[in-house]
Amino acid sequence: MTVSKPATRPARAHFSSGPCAKRPGWSPENLATAPLGRSHRSKLGKARLKAAIDRTRAMLEVPEDYRIGIVPASDTGAVEMAMWSMLGARPVDMLAWESFGQGWVTDAVKQLELDARVLDAPYGEIADLAAVDPSHDVVFTWNGTTSGVRVPNADWISDDREGVVICDATSAVFAQAIDWSKLDVVTFSWQKVMGGEAAHGMLILSPRAVERLETYAPPRPLPKLFRLTKNGKLIEGVFEGATINTPSMLCVEDYIDALKWAQSVGGLEGLQSRAEENLATLSEWVERTEWVEFLCADPAIRSNTSVCLKIVDAGFAALDEAEQRAFVKRMTALLENEEAAFDIGGYRDAPPGLRIWCGATIERDDVEALTPWLDWAFEEARASA
Repeated sequence: MTVSKPATRPARAHFSSGPCAKRPGWSPENLATAPLGRSHRSKLGKARLKAAIDRTRAMLEVPEDYRIGIVPASDTGAVEMAMWSMLGARPVDMLAWESFGQGWVTDAVKQLELDARVLDAPYGEIADLAAVDPSHDVVFTWNGTTSGVRVPNADWISDDREGVVICDATSAVFAQAIDWSKLDVVTFSWQKVMGGEAAHGMLILSPRAVERLETYAPPRPLPKLFRLTKNGKLIEGVFEGATINTPSMLCVEDYIDALKWAQSVGGLEGLQSRAEENLATLSEWVERTEWVEFLCADPAIRSNTSVCLKIVDAGFAALDEAEQRAFVKRMTALLENEEAAFDIGGYRDAPPGLRIWCGATIERDDVEALTPWLDWAFEEARASA
């Protein structure tokens, strides 16, 4: 079958799953007021950091008794800080259904050598949430960025739990409803749903998490960047804008700019609606397209941000994995050369396929304009196979 090259390209072809597309209308000029060349310890510097924290609380509707801090090393740094500082007091259930969740398993089992029970599932599926033990600590990824699978809700987390729940929510916050009452540590980074810049993480702690930090001394050395307590008490300054190390004030201003834009499109509800509309647009195309399906078959646990697709064409299925990956690379190279889509190849550890970011900074019209290009690229790649 011959598919004509589409006449219309997405206005913004940025569908990467991280760093993700900047917010619509973004320009470097929006950051002209960033306090560059000023100390982050100055009155102005601390005020901008505190503004980022306060706007985060308001936008995400974080409870007032939860602490919010800006920490180094993106979401990864925030998760590592929590794991290394808090885990070991009791057994821990490690949940994993994609690459990053498996990374946390590696930390727990091989690096921290914890009393860990691993509950995992293959790409496209989810672990047995009902098997989680409320007497254990829990570490899980709310939305699997590399598998397109998210938890359906937090109902599986016990209100009477004894352990702390650590949640990597980096591609979920701002796009999916988060039940704060069920979570004790929530982490994310600016470069996902808000399209901010990389290298800075957010660490949100419940009162139960603070209690763990102040009553449990982990039996391991902690690098300076991981230390959240001093003399057995939480370092409150971290959660008031006194960051552990020097942040980029340009990135801070960029994040504040993104939060202001989010407010202009309806706040949290508006952001979630935008992601759902993008997913719906892509779903309509998948429904009518024979050669592709969602990697996650169950709509109840399908991500509305990192949407992962698998190629189900019989000819593709007959190829070995190396040939399948080469096929996908041909598709993505064609799309990049045409400036129709950038960075939509599946994650390197995931099954060969496509991954299309549908978070709130993506415009629905661009998703719609992308779909005929996907059909064109598939036919072109198949013709040259």
